Amino acid sequence: MKDHKDLDVWNQSMVLAEQVYTLTKEFPFDEKYGLISQMKRAVVSIPSNIAEGAARKGNKESIQFMYIAMGSLSELETQILLSQRLQFVNSVDNYLVQIEKIKLMLFGLIRYISKRES
Repeated sequence: MKDHKDLDVWNQSMVLAEQVYTLTKEFPFDEKYGLISQMKRAVVSIPSNIAEGAARKGNKESIQFMYIAMGSLSELETQILLSQRLQFVNSVDNYLVQIEKIKLMLFGLIRYISKRES
């Protein structure tokens, strides 16, 4: 597998992480240890698990870390939708589009790694 820094999905998830850090700066201060902290942990977990999966020698291990990244991505999606419901942010469409793009890229990478196994 390529170095994680060469993977488009890793690069896109890094962009998403930057966007979420910027977004949460606008949240109420009393969410610092609540939703802000949860969102930051989830978004950091995405590129981190992609990187760890890319560094693994075994395909099964690599796939496991990609699925963990997928779980963190779904967690973040939920948190972004909640932040909209709580009216911390008006529009989340651009974040949801980016999340969907990353999901598709992760599924593609998982398929690629799975085929390599055969």
